[in-house]
Amino acid sequence: MLQHIDLQLARVADATAIARMSRDLIEVGLGWSWTPARVAAHVRSRDSVVLVARAQCDVAGFAIMQFMQEIAHLNLFAVARSRQRRGLGTRMLRWLEASANVAGIATIQLEVRTGNRAGRAFYKSAGYEEAMLIPGYYRGRESALRMARFLRMNEELAGLIALRHDFVPG
Repeated sequence: MLQHIDLQLARVADATAIARMSRDLIEVGLGWSWTPARVAAHVRSRDSVVLVARAQCDVAGFAIMQFMQEIAHLNLFAVARSRQRRGLGTRMLRWLEASANVAGIATIQLEVRTGNRAGRAFYKSAGYEEAMLIPGYYRGRESALRMARFLRMNEELAGLIALRHDFVPG
């Protein structure tokens, strides 16, 4: 029997659990930069959404997404190893995308380690496109691949499309 998991906004009290999951699942080999204090600052920020997937009292997954004028940046996203490949990540990502739509966001961007094939495949299957390679992004040790999902057309996206197709709108 699968345990029921609720998606909800994180509380400051969740910051330590989120930070530890980041250290153990995302920041492996890089040092710990998403400390409880840094996570708590995002929980408190009006420009960020910190989402937790809660199975009773345990944090089964989390995401931190920062909102700017037309772009949202998915800073961190993880699902506990024991909960992976069961649809929870997709459910969390769709919740974030719906929030971005309500906020009028045009594009969601994120970075993923180039060596993280499972993560890259996950985001691609969710409609994210590989946009740019960023050498040394992770503390000068590892490159990142920027990925993006376009939720609606804006001037920047129209310009990119025009460049890709050698077409200038008249």
